[in-house]
Amino acid sequence: MEDLEETLFEDFENYSYSLEYYSPESDLEEKAPLEAVHWISLVLYCLVFVLGIPGNAIVIWFTGFKWKKTVTTLWFLNLAVADFIFLLFLPLHISYVAMNFHWSFGLWLCKANSFIAQLNMFASVFFLMVISLDRYIQLIHPVVSHRHRILRSSRIVITLVWLLASLLGGPALYFRDTLEFNNHTVCYNNFHKHDRDLALMRHHVLTWVKFIFGYLFPLLTMSICYLCLIFKVKKRSILVSSKYSWTILAVVMAFLICWTPYHLFSIWELTIHHSSYFNQVLEAGIPLSTALAFLNSCLNPILYVLISKKFQARFQASVAEILKYTLWEVSCSGTVSEQLRNSETKNPCLLETAQ
Repeated sequence: MEDLEETLFEDFENYSYSLEYYSPESDLEEKAPLEAVHWISLVLYCLVFVLGIPGNAIVIWFTGFKWKKTVTTLWFLNLAVADFIFLLFLPLHISYVAMNFHWSFGLWLCKANSFIAQLNMFASVFFLMVISLDRYIQLIHPVVSHRHRILRSSRIVITLVWLLASLLGGPALYFRDTLEFNNHTVCYNNFHKHDRDLALMRHHVLTWVKFIFGYLFPLLTMSICYLCLIFKVKKRSILVSSKYSWTILAVVMAFLICWTPYHLFSIWELTIHHSSYFNQVLEAGIPLSTALAFLNSCLNPILYVLISKKFQARFQASVAEILKYTLWEVSCSGTVSEQLRNSETKNPCLLETAQ
């Protein structure tokens, strides 16, 4: 049994650093810079959680409950929901890193936490791609847009996006596993137990599927949409809302900046099956690129507020309405004696309530 654990741990040490690095036998001099990188990553994770939870909650509240349901608000609502669900699970990963990559939450939360992270990545980029396509069709093909751009059609698209994101993120539920060694439990991708060739194939396939469907194809789609939009808008002199276009473009650029390093390091990580030459670079780069990728989950609501004047106007109007209602309630409340006295003098607040 001990030989089996040692073999598994050796495999684990030499493969798949991402989100699960643990090397108790490293020299202290080599380990110190890595610990500094991990603490920087930890600070970024906490920043993402502190900013992302209230930011996405505000977007969900207003787009889901306060504003009129439109195709556009449904896109941004689901984008915020994807980020919000991921952020709810982020404290698990924060504690994992803080405890020197010791996973104390059990096997099923190990699987669920990784699945939610993959689901968020795919759902976010797919909704950004849908928003770009929707913007292109709306401006360049208004007849088609007017005929098919309805709430029912958008709900079908949203359902398909969530199903596809769940399907692509599903392997995390199967391959994610826990391993206990020297009273230390890690949560890692168990692509194999004994067959290294099979593990190599699975690692390559899932990494390239994640890169192609979660990054390259959506990025090319969004780029083509915006390039065609720019050329055709100039050619036809179409009047567009520049603020809205800048908002969408900023959200797409934020995704590009945040996720590009993550995917590059994920592909680079495949080299560890053949050589350990870049291990230290990967051990430093992957946690930082992962933290940068997580940062995208709190950037979208900030971009809405900073760039979109329409969002600002709606947000301010909604907040003003809430404050007005709150102040009205306060002004119409008081002690029992005050209420009795007001009732005798026919307080207009009570009269309005009675009506």
